[in-house]
Amino acid sequence: MPTIAPIQRVHHGSQFRAYRLRGDASLISPIIGVDHYWMSAPTFPPHPHAGISAVSYLLLDSETGIVNCDSIGTHNLIRPGGLQWTTAGRGLVHEEVPAETGKTVHGLQIFVALTPARRDIAPFPLTLESHDVPLVQLPGIKVRIPVGSFAEAHSPLNQPTEVTMLVISMEQGDELDVPIAAGDSAFFMPIFGKAMVDGQNFDHNDLKLPVFPAQNTSHAISLRSPRGSAKVMPFAGSPLHFTAT
Repeated sequence: MPTIAPIQRVHHGSQFRAYRLRGDASLISPIIGVDHYWMSAPTFPPHPHAGISAVSYLLLDSETGIVNCDSIGTHNLIRPGGLQWTTAGRGLVHEEVPAETGKTVHGLQIFVALTPARRDIAPFPLTLESHDVPLVQLPGIKVRIPVGSFAEAHSPLNQPTEVTMLVISMEQGDELDVPIAAGDSAFFMPIFGKAMVDGQNFDHNDLKLPVFPAQNTSHAISLRSPRGSAKVMPFAGSPLHFTAT
């Protein structure tokens, strides 16, 4: 049975709302936190990061992209379906704003820990365009692989902390066993609709999600869409057993 992690609703004025996961490192490491958000105007001023990676993934239904820039000279457009992995290392200043006024960005901001040996490395960016994200299609099911691997498909992103992040779209009644590697913890974030994870029902409005501690052997977690279509994002990685700042 999974552990249940709480989700918080967050608002910044009328232009930003999010479902926010923050948790004890023993539960979600090497992930530090995830914001599943909607943003319709610039919300956060330029801000520093250090000792972690800040990862932006835009969902395919995002109405517009994000202009991403930082103090090491990165300036690019993250398009719907694309991903930007900013490894802060010893530190940088970062900012992201919607590319078009009056349109809403729908995406996820994911914070990933770095091992102690990498916390002071020189910062660097990694970019993955939407058309380069691998896609596995099964009957009624689509699995996008922005980071990590699924089945025989592997993301081309060579991230500094090994994690897997999938985007699974399912129709009513579809079922899928999601493999989890030995030593990896995992959690499942519902994005749209209702999903049954390991026999329990979840959706993003429940303000909770299932977390599975690492096991010594590889295993699979069952995922099912009991009513209508659903989109779920599994995250997995080997816990680092420390708290990044």
